[in-house]
Amino acid sequence: MQSNNTALSVNVNKVAWLRNARGGQQPSVVDFSRQCLEGGAAGITVHPRQDQRHIKYQDAYDLAELLKDFPEAEFNIEGTPNEELLNIVMEIKPHQCTLVPDSPDQLTSDHGWNVAQNESLLRDVIARLSSAGIRTCLFVDMDEKHLQKIQQVGANRIELYTGPYADNYGTAAMDSIVKQFSDTARAAVESGLEINAGHDLNQVNLAHFLANVEQVKEVSIGHAFVCDCLQDGLSKTLAGYLKLTNGV
Repeated sequence: MQSNNTALSVNVNKVAWLRNARGGQQPSVVDFSRQCLEGGAAGITVHPRQDQRHIKYQDAYDLAELLKDFPEAEFNIEGTPNEELLNIVMEIKPHQCTLVPDSPDQLTSDHGWNVAQNESLLRDVIARLSSAGIRTCLFVDMDEKHLQKIQQVGANRIELYTGPYADNYGTAAMDSIVKQFSDTARAAVESGLEINAGHDLNQVNLAHFLANVEQVKEVSIGHAFVCDCLQDGLSKTLAGYLKLTNGV
């Protein structure tokens, strides 16, 4: 098992998506988030997209108010660094902003930054966020070659895109792929970066990942978490994920 506890940040995008499918206010993103935090989640993550297909910009403000009731918890806003999102982040000042290279019509995040090709943009955005005391995190693929550039643009953390791990979990390629993640995480920590991870992690594959990539400080889990809630309920689901992230 991992040597240290890993923080669980619950991504509530899918709760907002379900609400938007019908209109109105049910299910409540704020109420769902409150129950997660009361149950021991370390934080809440949202990813507002330009079309507001799930998280609406107002949700970010409402959740920022909620987090005031949980001073030990963290708020993570992730997304593509367009001016609209950056203005919201600078006004709310969440604990962390995770920068993701999504196009406006992208179904879900499926690749990390090419930091070299976006060096100027990322340096400027990170400097702006850092000036407001916001921790910055870059969504990246498992590739050590990006690490020097990530240091140069000034990010505090990287979030490893774990889609390839999830896709190959239980296959002959799994051990090789998880070693690549482990090597990337180890090199990142040695270079002064902290490690987050997320995408397609669930109660089946999470323990193996954390046992082999011990440097992970935070996992962000949303789609699988909400799917499990529909079957097992929120309390049981949350307890299951906390057991895994606490290394029990």
